[in-house]
Amino acid sequence: MAVFAYTDASVTINSVDLSDHVTEATIEYSADEVEVTAMGDTAHARIAGLTDSSISVTFNQDYAASEVDATLFSLIGAAAFNVVLKPTSGSVSATKPSFTQSSVLTSYNPQGGSIGDAGSTSASFSNAGGTGLARATS
Repeated sequence: MAVFAYTDASVTINSVDLSDHVTEATIEYSADEVEVTAMGDTAHARIAGLTDSSISVTFNQDYAASEVDATLFSLIGAAAFNVVLKPTSGSVSATKPSFTQSSVLTSYNPQGGSIGDAGSTSASFSNAGGTGLARATS
């Protein structure tokens, strides 16, 4: 898979595949910047510290059983669960990796929109700790 159009992403939240409702999905992956400048240095020196990740997803809202609201509403304040994102719905490979984050749901907007717009919602998932973001290629 080379450069591609983001049209077939796969999003699974707490083992529920909600891909057919997703309009946008983003992973932010970062590392803390730790300053290690010491006497005698003439410029700041830094190393990478602990990593962190977060996932943001926008959905077409659906209140039916086993769909968006039924999956997300009960996850606010719940124990950690997995969120899995893949660039396509195809099999995981070196050119189509999957990203799994042990997550807590930190923000969910169950309803909102303007007159005439499609009903949509967004959710933010923060790293629940442990191993952080995992990348798989097989």
